[in-house]
Amino acid sequence: MRTKILFTLLLSTLFFTACSEEKKVVVKKEIPPLVVKTIVVKKEAVPVWKQYTGLTKASSDQDVRARIAGILEKIYFKDGQAVKKGQKLFKIQQGEYIAALNAAKAKKMQDEASLALAIADVNRYEPLVKEGLAPRATLEQYQAQKAGLKAAIAGDIAQINQAKLELSYTIITAPISGNASARRVDIGNLVGRGESTLLTTIVSTDPIYAYFSPAHKDVRMFQKYRNKEKPIAFIEVAGSEEEIRLDGYIDFSNNTVDPLTSTITMRATIQNKKGEVLPGTFVYINMFLNDKYKFLMIPPEVVFNDQLGSFVYIVDENSKIKRQDIKVNYSSKYYLSVSEGLKDGDKLIVSALVKLKSGRVVKSVDATKELGIKAILDKNNLIPKSK
Repeated sequence: MRTKILFTLLLSTLFFTACSEEKKVVVKKEIPPLVVKTIVVKKEAVPVWKQYTGLTKASSDQDVRARIAGILEKIYFKDGQAVKKGQKLFKIQQGEYIAALNAAKAKKMQDEASLALAIADVNRYEPLVKEGLAPRATLEQYQAQKAGLKAAIAGDIAQINQAKLELSYTIITAPISGNASARRVDIGNLVGRGESTLLTTIVSTDPIYAYFSPAHKDVRMFQKYRNKEKPIAFIEVAGSEEEIRLDGYIDFSNNTVDPLTSTITMRATIQNKKGEVLPGTFVYINMFLNDKYKFLMIPPEVVFNDQLGSFVYIVDENSKIKRQDIKVNYSSKYYLSVSEGLKDGDKLIVSALVKLKSGRVVKSVDATKELGIKAILDKNNLIPKSK
């Protein structure tokens, strides 16, 4: 009896299990299309910039020295202060130079009095000699005294001017506008004795120079493609917490190639009215080449690299992601030039980059106006205002 009951229960379990399995329906979920932003690439004339690294240097660096000897009496500026051309910086004790000037003036007055007497003697003796009432030798003696005193007065005038000049040197002014270094001497020090004493140094930073050394082939490319107008440039300060960009122009290119590095030294003159950049700062120099030639430009952040080379992702005619190998001509932080791999009209994917996989279906949203090269140029002020 037990055996029959167990057998019956087993059959019932198998029956209901089979029925349950028959009722199960396998539902295969479809992966929804990935929404991505794309830009339509096109070969077109855009402003082309090349970027280099360089160092800034003061446009003028002047040593301020004592030109006469004396005890330093006053200092009119603070260490590191911005000063204007002609501003008073130091004062040397003036006593002995004032005395020298007064002595020169007194000597001139004395000689002028003697000259007046000599002129009177000449005027008195000339008619007497004509009438034969006085010897000519006496007249000639007075005439010689008159000429000698005139020469002495001319020397006195020169001495007065020299004394005035030395007195003016006791007030030491800034030869240029700029930032003064720390003073090299203190009040009470004897300066200018034996040699010209260095008192401080002033550097002018507006404008400021940015020197860089592009490769010889880059300079040749610059000379070939640049606009005929004055080449413009701007610098960016490397590693600064706040974005600093200053505009300027290229005004110097060396006439020799460095044989060790095959580079040529060039210079950009940069406006630095607020003194934001100091000499010796590491900067990026962006040099404008041309906007007359057509290039196919894309944003650098959409480019991937592996063992096969550089590649991007585009949307093909079936709305699927496709890997596209490319060849990069040159690049900057804002864009890069593609010489092979892309053609006009390709839809380049510029969003959801970490989710991209070849063959996946996507829904593309055109973002050319917002994220295309023209938008990048406009956002970063890379369209020259003057051509």
